[in-house]
Amino acid sequence: MKITVLDWATMAQSNDISPDSLREYGDLTVYGFTSPEQTIEHIGDSEIVLCNKVLITREIIDSCPNLQYIGLFATGFNNIDTEYAKLKNITVCNAGQYSTNAVAQQVFAYILDFSSRIRDYDNAVKSGEWETSPCFSYFPIPTAEVAGKTLSIVGYGSIGKRVAEIGDIFGMNVVISTRTAPVNCPYEVTDIESAVKKADFLTFHCPLTPQTKGIVNADLLNLMKKSAVLINTSRGAVVNENDLTNALNNGDIAFAYLDVLENEPMSPLTPLKTAQNCVITPHTAWASFETRKRLFDIVCNNIENWLNGTPQNKVN
Repeated sequence: MKITVLDWATMAQSNDISPDSLREYGDLTVYGFTSPEQTIEHIGDSEIVLCNKVLITREIIDSCPNLQYIGLFATGFNNIDTEYAKLKNITVCNAGQYSTNAVAQQVFAYILDFSSRIRDYDNAVKSGEWETSPCFSYFPIPTAEVAGKTLSIVGYGSIGKRVAEIGDIFGMNVVISTRTAPVNCPYEVTDIESAVKKADFLTFHCPLTPQTKGIVNADLLNLMKKSAVLINTSRGAVVNENDLTNALNNGDIAFAYLDVLENEPMSPLTPLKTAQNCVITPHTAWASFETRKRLFDIVCNNIENWLNGTPQNKVN
């Protein structure tokens, strides 16, 4: 059986994870990246294809008649024509809940960065400001405790739940807004407008759907406190980037931390690139070594289960 990996560079850019474990399942070919023009050629006569973001369309499926299984190095599967794959008896399996701890950790890295101002004080010390201070403790930049602040979470899947748990441990007031009413939720559950109005920190952990696309727009931002912080580690298109840029530049909200953008890699024309009070990380929340290793193990297990006739994490 032939196995082709189409975009291994999305999994291991520094060779800290090896794809060699896949060889026990068949004859392995690995590509760092695959452009749309190369996809059919790279898949060739492979029965198993693994990818992260490469588009596998109806045309590609029709051009690769040996294809039997598509495995994703991701939870999202919008890059695969899953319905047509089902029609062609091609199994598609994703990998869920591998990044819960890492993404929640990054959310609190943002919250603590804003509250404790570590970067700002490090810069002040290195520029010599502490050396000229008449007092042993130099604290001209306001800091704040997170305890007692309201953490509003939009989306209550595995990541949203972990963020809520950590916020609760920090002594924050946790507020949940989610499409489906959670059972036995220990936190306040309310509609999104109320959650937004209450938030000192507003963090998004919802999937990208027609209903959530652009949900962070001028109307929603106008509901936020001027002192509030917006965090998005979900999907870039949840945010209307022009509206958020305007809100930041006008001082309508205090700060934004973003790990995802609508276009990735970031376009040089992205308005948020020069927005005031905005920190952007290049989609790194999921990318810790432990998280990627866990993801790889899930992908391998998915293949093994499929070969044994008991596919897991099947999305079609």
